[in-house]
Amino acid sequence: MLLPLLYLAAGAIGGAVPRNMEWREADRGVTIWIATNGVHTGLIVPTRTAQHDWAKLVRPEHIADRRYAGRYLWFGWGDREFYLNTPRWTDVSPRTVLSAAIGSDRTLVHVDHLIEPWSDARPIRLSPEQYRSLVARIRASFDPGDTRPVAGYDVADVFYPARGHYDAIRTCNWWTSEMLAAAGVRVGAWTPFSATLMQWF
Repeated sequence: MLLPLLYLAAGAIGGAVPRNMEWREADRGVTIWIATNGVHTGLIVPTRTAQHDWAKLVRPEHIADRRYAGRYLWFGWGDREFYLNTPRWTDVSPRTVLSAAIGSDRTLVHVDHLIEPWSDARPIRLSPEQYRSLVARIRASFDPGDTRPVAGYDVADVFYPARGHYDAIRTCNWWTSEMLAAAGVRVGAWTPFSATLMQWF
């Protein structure tokens, strides 16, 4: 019982310690959104901007129904087995959670095609240079040796083989924070939980 409490406390403290303190939202540039479903966080970005066209990597034909390919994309990252074995929260089992916490090098990038950003997603504006840094870091999460899409949960989402080690330290929310930090955005030093990341926005 003590270990989970220490983990929660460490996550709260790590999320409260800032990095990139000097960051200020750009006056002009690219608007992105930080989004959460309450447990997982991710980033919503435009499909195409002057800085980058995601459709060259995340292709409309990769989803079950390309008619749902939208103007925005939601990117998340996580443990492959957890993603594929828990399409609904009712599918989550202690074994799945424990396996993810112990860790694995088998990870996925999860991409949802969106017509519009989620209504409760939180927008921030990046300069063109900051957005290019964010794009580069997200792209680096994809496995360059295996670009084959993996079927998603529904008609508008898809998974891609990813790089990186997932465990209780490097969670999906940690990944979101790392992407933002690479763009110079002010976030917590370590954000394993959704709440400790979203509090900054």
